[in-house]
Amino acid sequence: MADDLKKMYRTVMDDHFPSQMTISFGDQVLVYRKRTWKIADEGSGDLIEKGLRYGENPGQEAALYELLNGNLILGGCQFIEPALGLVSALTEEDMIQSGKHPGKTNLTDVDNACNIMKYLTSGPAVVIVKHNNPCGVAYGPTLAEAYDKANMADRIAAFGGCALFNRPIDITTAEMISDNYLEVVAAPDYEEGAIGIISKRTNLRILRISRMDRLSEYGNKRFVEFKSLIDGGIIVQQSPLNRIRSFEDFINPLVEYRGKTYNIERKPTEEECADMLFGWQVEQGITSNSVIYVKNGVTVGIGTGEQDRVGVAEIAIFKAYTKYADSLCFRKHGLPYKDLELELQKTGKDRALLDQVDQETRQVKGGLIGSCMISDAFFPFRDGVDVAIREGITAIVQPGGSMRDFEVIEACNQASPQVSMVFTGQRAFKH
Repeated sequence: MADDLKKMYRTVMDDHFPSQMTISFGDQVLVYRKRTWKIADEGSGDLIEKGLRYGENPGQEAALYELLNGNLILGGCQFIEPALGLVSALTEEDMIQSGKHPGKTNLTDVDNACNIMKYLTSGPAVVIVKHNNPCGVAYGPTLAEAYDKANMADRIAAFGGCALFNRPIDITTAEMISDNYLEVVAAPDYEEGAIGIISKRTNLRILRISRMDRLSEYGNKRFVEFKSLIDGGIIVQQSPLNRIRSFEDFINPLVEYRGKTYNIERKPTEEECADMLFGWQVEQGITSNSVIYVKNGVTVGIGTGEQDRVGVAEIAIFKAYTKYADSLCFRKHGLPYKDLELELQKTGKDRALLDQVDQETRQVKGGLIGSCMISDAFFPFRDGVDVAIREGITAIVQPGGSMRDFEVIEACNQASPQVSMVFTGQRAFKH
């Protein structure tokens, strides 16, 4: 059985999807072509022409299509034009090292990393994605520092993830990448010598993403999203547009309830303003229902896909503590938290080392003190913000629009120290 499973994961499937696909919207037609690549076979080394390895799981045929022709305009909205491909336009030359032949999830991870990165234009940035959700996102004064921060934000989840860089990868960054296990590395380019360092991991997929220098332009372009139903039906929608491009685009909370006006008393600091904007940009690529915490241009805790808002706020807090303890343990002792815990159990040694890590983590509340809380939808009750305020968060970003917005404003004003908050005026649901 184990051998059968391994063979299943190694198999590059043939797909029976057509080489060209057309979609008609009334009298407007979009034309797509299937992407295939001539890549060395993992077994024989011979060049074979294949599309995707498989879909989300082995045994699922899948195909990647690039928009080739057609300019769709519906209701005055012009959708993205042909010849602007990112992931869908990958060529053999862009696939610098194919590693294990890429599958659907590898490329959708790169795509969602681009979806976040298109807003991160303030400096060197890294987005690490796993299962189509970010596990670490960070700015840094250099690309290497940005990668270190993004990786250490959640070393556990980053293992086997996809890392996207918005600058050409240099030697220093390449050496840091080679010390970790990633499935995919993608960047606009690679400086001389960098590929030789990271390509030592033969299973690693190394991609060059063309048009990364124009990635910010994609923030203003809509595309058509399809959701297929189990009965064969399809739901079609426009892709969302993020209206928040600078801090000035946020809305100052001001609500009336039963004749009384409620407003936020404390204005955010300059550092909080930057983090609030950064957090909302990262939020665009996270599966809802979500709450995240960010601080100093780095994600601290990311809670995704939960059904209730207070629950996901608590999960993100738990993750912040867990990831902080693991990062601290690794920096202090060169071992992940769980590995050190297991070693101490086996040897019967004193847990003093772990106890110290736990104590330091509790003292700084998992790095949450002074962080900003970002929510992709409004808070229906104040309990969601109350759990975060107890952990020391100092600023909140949320859409606003709840009947109990006044309660959330009260929670911020009653906190000690007071908490700042802004509204976005839009949700950021992603399913």
